[in-house]
Amino acid sequence: MRQHSTLKRLLACAAVITALAITVQGQYSLTVNFDRLINAANEPQNWLHMNGDYGATRYSKLTQINRENVGDLRMVWALALGGMQDTGRNGPESEVNPLIDNGFMYTTDGWGTIYKIDARNPDYGDFVWIADPGVDHEGNTSRTRGISLWEDKVINNLPDGRVIAVDRDNGEIIWDVEVAGQNEFGRRERFLTAPLVANGKVLVQNGAGDGGTRGWVAALDVDTGEELWRWYVVPEPGQPGSETWKDDHNAWKTGGGGIWQTGSYDAEQNLYIVGTGNPYPAYDAEYRPGDNLYTNSAVALDVDTGELKWHFQYTPNDSWDYDEVGVHMLYDLEIDGELRKVVSHFGRNGFYYTLDRTDGSFIRGNKYVNDLNWTAGLNPETGMPLEYDPNLDVQIYNPEARAMRSDRDQMKRTCPTWHGGVAHQPLAYNPVKHIAYGVGTEGCFSQTGAEMVPVSPDGDVDVRNSERRETDSDLYYGALTAVDAISHDVLGKAVTDIEIRSGVVATAGGLVFTALQDGWVVAYNDETLEELWRFNVGTPLKGAPVTYSIGPRQYLAVQSSGRHLHPVKYDNLETSSYLFVFALD
Repeated sequence: MRQHSTLKRLLACAAVITALAITVQGQYSLTVNFDRLINAANEPQNWLHMNGDYGATRYSKLTQINRENVGDLRMVWALALGGMQDTGRNGPESEVNPLIDNGFMYTTDGWGTIYKIDARNPDYGDFVWIADPGVDHEGNTSRTRGISLWEDKVINNLPDGRVIAVDRDNGEIIWDVEVAGQNEFGRRERFLTAPLVANGKVLVQNGAGDGGTRGWVAALDVDTGEELWRWYVVPEPGQPGSETWKDDHNAWKTGGGGIWQTGSYDAEQNLYIVGTGNPYPAYDAEYRPGDNLYTNSAVALDVDTGELKWHFQYTPNDSWDYDEVGVHMLYDLEIDGELRKVVSHFGRNGFYYTLDRTDGSFIRGNKYVNDLNWTAGLNPETGMPLEYDPNLDVQIYNPEARAMRSDRDQMKRTCPTWHGGVAHQPLAYNPVKHIAYGVGTEGCFSQTGAEMVPVSPDGDVDVRNSERRETDSDLYYGALTAVDAISHDVLGKAVTDIEIRSGVVATAGGLVFTALQDGWVVAYNDETLEELWRFNVGTPLKGAPVTYSIGPRQYLAVQSSGRHLHPVKYDNLETSSYLFVFALD
């Protein structure tokens, strides 16, 4: 980790634009302290976490917009942001929504610029300041999944591997540190998540597992940016879990396990619970025999020390890219007459899981996607795939759906698609009705087997001289799925022509909102998933909607970004970087 010089910080701060001088008094002077963040669900007028609350449930108690009047929802203002320059038409992964604290919005764009917006006027938004940290567009990719608030700071991960803290009153950079770098083979680490601040620590993670690095979670001191601890998803030889990497060429050094979505925080246990990505190389299980811990897992880390407290691995020895980087929601649920502290997850492998969040033990799991054939089901006691054999170095699962090296000339069709049912899209959970909501991609894909080879026993993958696999996708479409959190029964599914890359928000008004890549913002009945309203903003949407209120008026906000690169039904829309706000007449 490298501390940037005062001069570099001053140069970066030169881009801070003071657009409006505001004297903030009364309720607007409240800092976003730890107590407020823990109790964020009790401030429905605000949106203090990227995923709604520490439990990542994205549920709002607001009711002014409801099933009866949502048809009268209209756009009341829009504001152009930066962030689309030098990205290309389909490049940016800007899946972000604004944070709102008592009438002020805070958001970011794909290049890491932070915006503070005065949203108290019902008809327009005004920039208070714009803080550009000076990310070099050469050699970096425009990408963000959000920011974090803590007391007087706005925290942001940057595409160039830095983490910054900005003064939320004036936009000046308080500290600026480089955390993500390169491994010994020159493979670059990257941030793909929003930071989360818990108990005075900024939790950030490396998401570049598919780029041949090891995923990790690091904790920084929120006041200085000093790194306090770092935990690696793939253990090095001699560490617990290393025995599950049984190769002879140090596959652990480029083992993957990147983290693509911000984790959740259990304040009572002081645990950070987060999902980890697939092992690397993704599609050749024989390159890395063994279960490949702690990839494809839910892990719980002690926030003070980084110690691993428990884990649950969803798909050992994966070869379908079923990384479990998606949101893990925390809530309490009565199961068989007992109140349990649970963590629930829409698995990319097509199953909805509920685990005990005190020890990671399996409680229940059930299929939620339409098509699933890679396994016959889950063991009701362990939650492992029925075919899983702990005595095997390379798992077989369903051989008709699993392409091995010997299948170089044979396409094996697998469901769900390699893009998963729900990947890293933000989820929602209604704690009154006990319904969980997930959005993502339905369908199947086919691939041949291909052998990956190491450069040498040192551990790097020789991509140039490895075999190339053939792939194809079919039945590729989007869906919003509602699941009974207790029984795991699928209560409803709303199908969309285009995969959903944004996320959902559920409200006490009986609604669920999401946004689509072909420009639509859509509202559904939260029980039947009947569509009740839609509005097209004319540009692709990958940011999840959020809702908040100012005075008695409730608002809905959604932020636009680029289109995804994977197969979709293209819509001929131009990408943009905009913030759209809706309210009732």
